[in-house]
Amino acid sequence: MRFPHGIPDMTRAPVSLAFGGLLALAAGMGIGRFVYTPILPPMVEALHLTKSQAGLIASVNFVGYLAGALLAALRLPGQRRTWLLGALIVNVVCLAAMAAVTTLPAFFVLRAVAGVASAFILIFSSALVLDRLAAAGRSSLSAIHFAGVGVGIVASALVVPAFDGWRSMWLASAALSLIASVAVVALVPPDHHSTASVPTGRSTGIFTARFLLLAGAYGLFGFGYIITATFIVVMVRASPEIAGLEPYIWVMFGLAAVPSVTFWTRLGARWGIVRMFAVASLVEAFGVAASVLWVNSATVILSSLLVGGTFVGLTALGLISAREGSGDPRGRIALMTASFGTGQILGPVFAGHLYDLTGSLAVPSWCAAAALVLAAVLCALRH
Repeated sequence: MRFPHGIPDMTRAPVSLAFGGLLALAAGMGIGRFVYTPILPPMVEALHLTKSQAGLIASVNFVGYLAGALLAALRLPGQRRTWLLGALIVNVVCLAAMAAVTTLPAFFVLRAVAGVASAFILIFSSALVLDRLAAAGRSSLSAIHFAGVGVGIVASALVVPAFDGWRSMWLASAALSLIASVAVVALVPPDHHSTASVPTGRSTGIFTARFLLLAGAYGLFGFGYIITATFIVVMVRASPEIAGLEPYIWVMFGLAAVPSVTFWTRLGARWGIVRMFAVASLVEAFGVAASVLWVNSATVILSSLLVGGTFVGLTALGLISAREGSGDPRGRIALMTASFGTGQILGPVFAGHLYDLTGSLAVPSWCAAAALVLAAVLCALRH
């Protein structure tokens, strides 16, 4: 199909486009954001960090993520693809630079900037890829796009531990992210809009009661999953009876995430997106609680599979729901991401301080599970 004035069909090769989105999320989210989890234990030991300090480094990344979400909601000039590629470059630089510093202020700056980049990567890639897939009548391929988070986690979990020392681990993660980012250039063709925020119709209004309930549930989900996602490897290393699981627990977490988007979005298509968001929140709540209910190999593996198998699915369900309605979806996606980011900021700081005080993740994990149950209740109130 050809368009007038020499403009090519931007919906061609939707499978390649979906894989381009997958690699973008793998680089910016699966690696850029979550590689901190497997690198954290050797960093804590080598630099003598407290759990509170480790939690602060994680939370600063989420502060940057929140700031990036709010910035992305603005009418930024230029093409969405340009912002996406720029954010991927910044992400690679921040990952590599983590190997060159040793002070908390430097870690804070780098992880904050990386957080801004990861939010841009998620929002611009999701708005761009989901729009084009919808125009091509291939919205079902969105599952490939969102699977990138799990793919990035698995790739980094397999590659990073092969290196000795936390510095080389950061450099390895930067190299992985760079390879994925180069592939995005080839798989995601340029926009042909004059700005990154061209409206596609009249907005129906963002701040409806139903949207605010969804956004609130999304923020509680952010708080609920991030405590386990940040500290599960540290917890395994600190428990002699299950310490042997350390090389495998994060791989299992990522492997469970890869098919989760397809699983939950298919259920959502059949039973309702928001209804499945509530169900997945309850499943994740059980997974979070399982990690501290009985500390043994079976429960930690179950926790890894259940949390890994729901958090990307929940992310996709929330963003797909936010995309519904007229007008450019980027504003709704950005506001949902901002709510999500707020929950993620609070989670690691809260958990880190309680971990230092009690020597256990039990209390923060129970609070996280309660937040996920409340997220399910808010979803139920929308109906």
